[in-house]
Amino acid sequence: MASYWFGDVEGGVCRPFPGREPDALSERLDLLIEKDDPYVPFTWEFARECGFVHSREEYVGVLRSLCTMRAEKELGRIAGTPEMELVYMVRMLDQIDEAANLLTGRALEWHAAKDPAFSRKFRELRGQKAREVLAGSKNPVLSSIATEMAHLSEVRSALSREITALAADVMPNTSGLVGGVVAARLLSGAGGLSRLARLPGATIQVMGARIALFSHLRSGTPPPKHGIIYQHRRVHAAGKARRGKVSRTLAAKLAIAARIDYYRGRPDPGFLESAGQAIDRAGGRR
Repeated sequence: MASYWFGDVEGGVCRPFPGREPDALSERLDLLIEKDDPYVPFTWEFARECGFVHSREEYVGVLRSLCTMRAEKELGRIAGTPEMELVYMVRMLDQIDEAANLLTGRALEWHAAKDPAFSRKFRELRGQKAREVLAGSKNPVLSSIATEMAHLSEVRSALSREITALAADVMPNTSGLVGGVVAARLLSGAGGLSRLARLPGATIQVMGARIALFSHLRSGTPPPKHGIIYQHRRVHAAGKARRGKVSRTLAAKLAIAARIDYYRGRPDPGFLESAGQAIDRAGGRR
C-alpha cells in the first residue's frame, strides 16, 4: 500500500483521507513520516483522481493551510526552547546597552550646554561616573534621568546574571571557555546551537566582524583577526603580536565546545582543562 498525505492507494484503488482540517492532515503526515516508507513522486492530478479535491486551486488551498499550520507549530516549538530564550535575552541585553549609551550621550550634551566649563571633558565620561555627574545637576529633569539610568544599569546587571546562568545549562562547555554572555552572543550570531555546532573555527573567529570582513573582501584592507570573541579577556588582554594566534586557538576550541554542547549537552572537564591550557600557550603563558 502506498500512502500520501491526501489518501492511500492499495490494489490500484485510491481511498481519499476523510478530513481536510489542517490538524487532522498534520497528524496523518506525522504518522507517514514515522513509517518512513519509500517516497513515490506524484502530481496534484493524482489527488484529484483519488477524489480528494476537484481542482488545482482547491489542492493548493488545502496544502497551503496544512503547510502554514505546521510551520507555525514548528516555529512555536523552536521559540520555546531554552537556547532561543537565551538568544532573545542577549539581544535584549544589547538593546539595553544601546539605549543606555544613547541616553548617556544625550544627557551629557544637555548638561554641557548648561555648563560650558564642563564641555571640554564630558565626552570621556562613561558609566557610573557619568551618572554621578548628572545626578548632581541642578536641573531636576537631568537628575531624574540619571536616576532612571542607574535603575537601567541594575536591570542590565540582573539580566547579565540570568544569561550567564542559562548559558551554563544550554551550552556549558562554550560558556566555560568564554563566559555566559559571550557564549550567548555567539549563539545569537549563529542563530541557534545546531548552526553554531556546524560552523568551523575560522567562521567563529570573525563572527561579529561583518563590516571589517566585507571591507577586506571588497577593498583589500587587512582581514579582521576577531569579532565577538574579542570581548573575552583572553583575547583583548593578549599582546597585539599574539592576539591573532589567541583568537584562532580560542575559536578552534569554541567550535569543538559547541559540538560537545549540541551532541552531548553536558560539561566535559577534561576538554575544558586542555582547551584552557592551549589558549594560555597561544598567549605566551606556561
